[in-house]
Amino acid sequence: MATVLENVGTKTIEHLDYVGSLNIQLWATLRAMGSALPFVGNRYRWRATARQMFQIGVDALPMVSLMAICTGFILAMQGASELRRFGALHYVIDLVAVGFTRELGPLLTAIAVSGRSGSSFAAEIGTMKVTEELDSLRVMALEPVEFILAPKYLAALITVPCLSIASNLCGILAGGLFMFFSTRLAPLLYFRYVLDSIVLRDVITGLIKSVAFATIIAHVGCLEGFRVRGGPDSVGRSTTNAVVKSTFLVIVADAVFTAIFYLTVKS
Repeated sequence: MATVLENVGTKTIEHLDYVGSLNIQLWATLRAMGSALPFVGNRYRWRATARQMFQIGVDALPMVSLMAICTGFILAMQGASELRRFGALHYVIDLVAVGFTRELGPLLTAIAVSGRSGSSFAAEIGTMKVTEELDSLRVMALEPVEFILAPKYLAALITVPCLSIASNLCGILAGGLFMFFSTRLAPLLYFRYVLDSIVLRDVITGLIKSVAFATIIAHVGCLEGFRVRGGPDSVGRSTTNAVVKSTFLVIVADAVFTAIFYLTVKS
């Protein structure tokens, strides 16, 4: 019994330490964010931010779009197979439009970015840690949080909401293609129904989630890189941990935000 309690206590302390480290890193990054801003910050930092925006956003756009299109088709087909029995096939439009703007668009984008960029952050920083490049930066009076993390975080804050919007558009477009081929619904009429289904609150909800997901992905990936200990094999473990932990925290955050918005609307 004592051993079980010790294990539970040890794991609890480890998780609390991890959450505390994330919060400390977040505040340190926010203080250093000014150097990564364009024009007012250090020109080398915001150029690094621009490069990170291309790597996080532009390079991920094809994969995010393809995931959204496939998911939009699947959601429309599954919804139509059930709603057709009740003669309510037109509700497929509401299902796809609201489902993507509130939930699926930001969530699919976060999972894709976590697999691509979160693992890349951990591998890059972990390699720098193993090769003692981080110590070299400190010797040259360059803070790693300002030099490495701030540009990545700012780029993620900008690109992840943009990718979520692109994911929403691709998913809704896929639903429109399904409705056209299954019911011959005109595209213009479909998009009119989509605009009637979506309210501004749904779009704002998705964007708020995207900002939170970007924060989780960037900071979990970088923290796993900073925590690398040992040789090159630890870099692989940190990369795996970055993807697993960021994906898990994204889903937990999505559940929390959905519950908050649900209770707010309900009240």
